Amino acid sequence: MGFAMRLMVVLVLFSALTSSLIKGEVYKVGDSAGWTSVMDVDYKHWAETKTFHVGDTIIFKYNKEFHNVLQVSYENYKSCNATNPIAIFTTGNDSITIKSPAHFFYICGYPQHCQAGQKVDIRVPRSVAPGPAPGPSLPPTSAPRIPPVPGNGTGSSSLNTKCCFYTIVLALLAIFAY
Repeated sequence: MGFAMRLMVVLVLFSALTSSLIKGEVYKVGDSAGWTSVMDVDYKHWAETKTFHVGDTIIFKYNKEFHNVLQVSYENYKSCNATNPIAIFTTGNDSITIKSPAHFFYICGYPQHCQAGQKVDIRVPRSVAPGPAPGPSLPPTSAPRIPPVPGNGTGSSSLNTKCCFYTIVLALLAIFAY
């Protein structure tokens, strides 16, 4: 097999492997219980066991006769105030793709559901790659800064880790192809 053919094979393999990395992971809020106030679901613990990234999709599944999903500010999240939502979801199968790093706060707007624990804070860190030493810290403007909690092996994996692994595999393929 000639050099051009080997190069083409490596590029096709690289393309196939990295195309799966572009899509994010899909998370069902509350796992099998879904979005509910009836079952004793600890949404804070659920979110803390995940590592969310830009491109991931959050799915809220619930009975639309008894629940909804409201995206709210940090202050409204803390106080369970449903009067001024940022966004409202009511289909019973709402799919939200994370488009930027931030904290996203969601509550159920039905009376007493948020107070009963039907609320979740989705934390999406800016990056997992090390950067330059941080400068002086500024006080938080809306939500306190909390470092991301490592995932439990389910859901999203680090894009950097996958890219590094596939780059090594491709380098080995290229070396042994010659």
